[in-house]
Amino acid sequence: MRHLDDTSTRILQTAGPFFAKNGFQGTTVREICSQAKVNLSAINYHFGDKESLYIATIQLAHQSRTEKYPLPEWDEKTPTATKLRGFITTLILRMVGVGEDDRWQTELIFREVTQPTAACESLVADYFRPNMNCLLEILGEVLPAETPQHQRLQTAFSIVGQCLFYRTTAHTISMMVSPEEQQQHYRTEQLANHITTLTLASLGMSDTIQTQTSEPNESQQNVSRNLT
Repeated sequence: MRHLDDTSTRILQTAGPFFAKNGFQGTTVREICSQAKVNLSAINYHFGDKESLYIATIQLAHQSRTEKYPLPEWDEKTPTATKLRGFITTLILRMVGVGEDDRWQTELIFREVTQPTAACESLVADYFRPNMNCLLEILGEVLPAETPQHQRLQTAFSIVGQCLFYRTTAHTISMMVSPEEQQQHYRTEQLANHITTLTLASLGMSDTIQTQTSEPNESQQNVSRNLT
């Protein structure tokens, strides 16, 4: 991503909530400039046009999520289940670990995924595909060598889909599960454990689950939160 000065950063931070709420077509450059207190010419100077501004805003959103919740570091001795659990935990946190200041980031990313624009191609190439490749490498440690690529991808998509469910249906879950139950069983580490356990069991690794998916590390505990 390009180097950002104070003005371009202010424009991006202002544009983000507008794009997240109203989409690309529903947002005007004029309202962004008015809110950011910059001239219309500032958009052309810093970004070129509205579409380039939108793409840069998408990139900032995903980069910020990645930097706030990086993947754990592993070595060759790290058990596969630990890697899988770490990946799933990170994915959930990137989807739901938000505060009021950065809520627009996940909202914008999900809007782009469900209502794709020209920005989706770079989003997939720069962020989604590298993360998918990481997940496929982890799964490659447990899937039979002869497993075809389409089944590997389907397994990976199923894992992502389970994480995504808790993001997209959070309000519905809150109506079906009591606050006490949410607090006890639906925090990040509990959901990561559940999805990891379910995935490993489906891959015939249930005997390794209890020993390899133990307590989350301190950093994961500090950022875990109620999903709903």
